[in-house]
Amino acid sequence: MGDFFQRLGISPDDVEEIVAKSPSLRGFLVGYLAEEKLVEMYFKDFSIEKPDDHDRKSKGDRVLVYKSIKVRVEVKSLQTNSVREVPGGWTGRFQCDASDSRRVKLPNGKSVKTVCLVVGTFDLLAVNLFEFGQKWRFGFIHNNDLPRSTYEKYTPYQRKHLLQTTPAITWPLRPPFEAEPWPVLERIVRDKS
Repeated sequence: MGDFFQRLGISPDDVEEIVAKSPSLRGFLVGYLAEEKLVEMYFKDFSIEKPDDHDRKSKGDRVLVYKSIKVRVEVKSLQTNSVREVPGGWTGRFQCDASDSRRVKLPNGKSVKTVCLVVGTFDLLAVNLFEFGQKWRFGFIHNNDLPRSTYEKYTPYQRKHLLQTTPAITWPLRPPFEAEPWPVLERIVRDKS
């Protein structure tokens, strides 16, 4: 990384200062670091693909093969301004949406313009919990267990098929979140087999 900074004519301190002034840049950086940490901590021995970030038809930050089943993994992070230390742990919300509004197709073939993600577009969600105590850890959840949108301008059918954009999470984790990916992966394999 030193060569990268030298080519740009900046120092690690310069980067630290820029990141401190730019919450959006910090979010991008932490998001990409979380993807790498997830692989390092849990999936380094797996065959893993990294889909193109701009491919809207193929959702998932990583695709891995678990027990011969292809699993799409999405990584999301806590919203820093939502994090609160509470007696016995932490509480916060994580961003679980697209970066911009776009038209998405629902199971009935109709489309809606939204930032919401459509239920089922990935399998496993890994929530980066670094802001809960400045320690790398994750909360894992099956896509089907994520809360649905409650936005009143969507029809009941649309709400049923669109994920909530900022779900709550705690540390210690509470069901349906898991501290390890394996129970969720086993369920995904059962569902897809």
